[in-house]
Amino acid sequence: MGKITAAITGVQGYLPEYIMTNEELSTMVDTSDEWIQSRTGIKERRIMKDGFTSDMAARAVTALLEKKNLDPMDIELVIVATVTADYPFPSCANLVSNKCGMKNAWSFDINAACSGFLYSLSTAAQFIETGRYKKVIVVGVDMMSSIMDYEDRSTCVIFGDGAGAVLLEPNEEGMGIQDFILHSDGSGVDYLVQPAGGSVNPASHDTVDQKLHFVKQEGKQVFKFAVTNMADVSAAIMEKNNLSSDDVDWLVPHQANLRIIDATANRMGLPPEKVMINIQKYGNTTAGTLPLCLWDYESQLKKGDNIILSAFGGGFTWGAIYLKWAY
Repeated sequence: MGKITAAITGVQGYLPEYIMTNEELSTMVDTSDEWIQSRTGIKERRIMKDGFTSDMAARAVTALLEKKNLDPMDIELVIVATVTADYPFPSCANLVSNKCGMKNAWSFDINAACSGFLYSLSTAAQFIETGRYKKVIVVGVDMMSSIMDYEDRSTCVIFGDGAGAVLLEPNEEGMGIQDFILHSDGSGVDYLVQPAGGSVNPASHDTVDQKLHFVKQEGKQVFKFAVTNMADVSAAIMEKNNLSSDDVDWLVPHQANLRIIDATANRMGLPPEKVMINIQKYGNTTAGTLPLCLWDYESQLKKGDNIILSAFGGGFTWGAIYLKWAY
């Protein structure tokens, strides 16, 4: 019996129907299509109008189970990466498991902002690699519209809503997750944060009046940290695994800003045709960006492809995963 690795054996996304264009945003805040595209690369984003974070996740998971012809009762563990759970508790994963009939699974959320899918995928992989579980679902989902101030140009033009889910199963052919590097630095709290709703600023009339329940961002500082750290960790995982730019088939970068994506690809020596990009359609869906990229590009992936997933998120959190595509 060969070494067991955790392989992605299925991927599925869900996107809300409502499309908010840059033109529509320009009627709500002082901006324009040209201003947004030149700074971010975003043309439009999806907004959830008929449900909540758990609904988006459940729709992605239900479609994934149908696609793989799986009984929901076969799923043993569900991990949901999100910063916009339906409630402070119970967890979004708990609600998703119930909505999808995954009654045999235990579940929990991981909060690591835009790096949440990386944190969740690497965590889930441990349960597969030890041989304890054979079917684990990881979801990246965020309903950023629920914590967005549509009068704040520095944030509202960037974010959208969406969900992506993957199935992890054991592999003995050497496919699946090969390595990961993850980091965090809590000193970044002031630069990208939702100030209220926790124990520092419990909800009150005052916190609502001051709009402290919305995302606050120091764009220049976040950009500086993101460009450096996302590029550095992507290069580091290549070096650690003796990968040249020729060896890497795909970069799956967090879809926060086209300039950050370009800087990461350049640092890795990758041409544009090896970089997954859908930011122009969906904006930044936080924990949803990486699985949504895999879903969008699924038909172009080949078994054995060397793929690097890379992200940077608020707090700060960042990291990279190296995997071999399994199908």
